Formats: sequence, structure tokens, C-alpha cells
Amino acid sequence: MAVFEITENIYSVGAVDWDRRLFDELIPLPDGTTYNSFLLKGDEKTALIDAVDPTKKDVLFENLKKINFEGLDYIISNHAEQDHSGTIPDLLKAYPDSTVITNEKCKDLLIEMLEISEEKIDIVQEGDEISLGDLTLKFKMIPWVHWPDTMLEYVPERDIMFTCDYLGSHYATSKLFIDDYKEVEDAAKRYYAEIMMPFRNKARENLSKVKESEPNILAPSHGPIYNKPESIISSYEKWTSKQVENKVIIPYVSMHGSVQGIVDNLVDLLIDRGIEVKPFRLTKTDTGNLAMEMVDAATIILGSPMVLGGAHPKVIYGSLLAGALNPKTRYLSVVGSYGWGGRLVDQLTEFVGKLDADVLDPVIIKGRAGKSDIEELKRLANDIEKKHKNDENVN
Repeated sequence: MAVFEITENIYSVGAVDWDRRLFDELIPLPDGTTYNSFLLKGDEKTALIDAVDPTKKDVLFENLKKINFEGLDYIISNHAEQDHSGTIPDLLKAYPDSTVITNEKCKDLLIEMLEISEEKIDIVQEGDEISLGDLTLKFKMIPWVHWPDTMLEYVPERDIMFTCDYLGSHYATSKLFIDDYKEVEDAAKRYYAEIMMPFRNKARENLSKVKESEPNILAPSHGPIYNKPESIISSYEKWTSKQVENKVIIPYVSMHGSVQGIVDNLVDLLIDRGIEVKPFRLTKTDTGNLAMEMVDAATIILGSPMVLGGAHPKVIYGSLLAGALNPKTRYLSVVGSYGWGGRLVDQLTEFVGKLDADVLDPVIIKGRAGKSDIEELKRLANDIEKKHKNDENVN
């Protein structure tokens, strides 16, 4: 990644990971990612905000060589996860007179995970400031977006804010700024869905700490930098609100066609009632796309055949995913097919029980759907239509 001067004496020195396709051995990355790191050259002292993933440490050091500065005074660690902190031990070896600046929670994690000496770490708290001479770092704590240790910095002299993971996106690009927000909007929504949505209330609460400074530039630690911050802030206001869309998503598996027939009929019935519907066959679906649709879907319906007395393992995974991501979904239900019985409904509703959603009566069919079963699917479609129309939180 090239070195960019974002604004006077503030540089982007991080790395692009064009080829990374999986994060935390869990999250698909169809667009790669970036590990953003920022060098601030004050007229008295110099600070580096966040490092890069250890796999890209050579890029960081090459970029630092391209900038004329005498020494590194501070290494700011906004968050201890290794894609931001993993290169700090190498930086301390290269710049032995530097001090790591972080908060109390992050300090403990850096010591435990990276074996950084406690003597090399100084603590900041909410509202603290560090002067670099003509530049000032003002610290704000934003815990649980998405770890308990996250913080951000605002530099009033340049009207720029560094938000770490918060408001970021997994999106590899050679651009410093995105001129058209639509280019990165899907990546930002996917990132929010997979990483921030489980902490939706904290993500919303911490927006006030961003908005009160009214920064002209937002610089997260993943993805492009925003020189029009209102776009991503507006998206987070929408995604973290109570409002959902008049939409149903159906994560499902069909082994021998019975569940497929149920889902196909239900899709048609919902469309006839003016409801947007998106089925996701879990044996083929990118889980990131499913997570994105969970952000604002009013209803989730899990569809499964019975396998050894329970739900199909892929559908169990889908239900666990929904429970873990904790979307603001208003309604849940289950459809399925069985041959000789089992605990399909109880099992799936148990896994998603964490969600604050009403459970609608399921439709479980023996074998393939007959006429009476189609009537039950109509009943479910009517229930969903009625619930959506009478719910003030459904747009």
C-alpha cells in the first residue's frame, strides 16, 4: 500500500490484504481487507495509531521509511486484537524509546497476548489528551465495539477522528477516500452485520461520541477513510435503530425436495402479500450475505428436514448464527418436513431464543406438502402479513 498524506502531517501507512478471504477463521471476506495504520508528525513528537496484522509488518516498516521523522514517541493501541496490535512488539524493537498508549482493559490484553512489558505501557482514560506539539490527541472510550477495550482519538487541529474497528469495512482498495459511498456501502453493512451487530446497542450509544466532535474525516482501521462521514454515520443510525423492513428471510436446507417445496410455496405466498422475501439455501449460501439480510429483516423463518430426530446441522448452524449476531428481528418461525418425528421446532427455537422476537406457530409437514399443508402455509403467511402491518417498527 502506498503512503498517503491524509491531511497535513498525518499519513496513512498501513497495508492492503488483497487476497485474504477469511477473517477469524469464520468471516468470509469477498473484497479482502486493509489494516490501517496512521502516523502523526507533530512539531514536537510523533505518534503511530494502530499497527497492522503481523503478516503485513514488512509493508508497515517500508512505509514508515518513506516518511521523514526522527523517532517514534508513542504507539497508540486502540484495540488489542492482533490485526491491529500484532506488530507492536516489532515496533518496540525498532523504536525502543517509544511508549505504548492505551486504556486499562487493552493494557491487560496486550500484556497477556503479546507479552509486552508493563513498563512500556502508559494508560489514558476518557477525556485525556496527549500533545504532539501542534497536534493534540483527545481520547474517548468506546467499549464493546466489538471488544471491551476499544477507544478512539480525535485531533481537533486537523478535524480527524481515528475510530479503530468502529465504522470500518473489510474492503481492499488502492483509494484513500471513497468518492461514492455506494461503492463501499455493502462491505460496510456486511462488516457491521458480522462484527458490530451483536453489540448493536453499544454501537448506537457510541455514535454520540463520534457525532459530538463533528469530525470532517473519519479514519477507521479497516477499509477506506471517509471524507464525508455523514454517510457511514447515517447508515449506523439506521442499522442500529429499532426499525426493520417489511422483509422475510428463509435460511433453509432441503435434502429430498420436501422442504424446497414448502419454501417455494411460502415465498410465493409472501410475495402475493407484498412482502419482500429472500430464501437462503444454507448448503450454498455465503454466510456474510445472510448476516447482511439479518440486519433489517422483520422476520426469520428457519426451514429444515428432520435428521436423526433433529434439525439438519446446517440449519442448526444458521440458528446459532442468528442467536450469536442478535439481529433486531421482530418475528421467528420454523417450517419443515419429517418422516418419523423428532424435536425440530424445539431445537431451533432454543438456539435462537436469545433474540427478542415473537415466535409464530410453525408449519411442520409429514413428507411432501398436500392441500391441507398449503392452507397452513397460507395461515403462516397471513400471520406474518398481519404482524408486519400492525408493528410500528416495520417499515
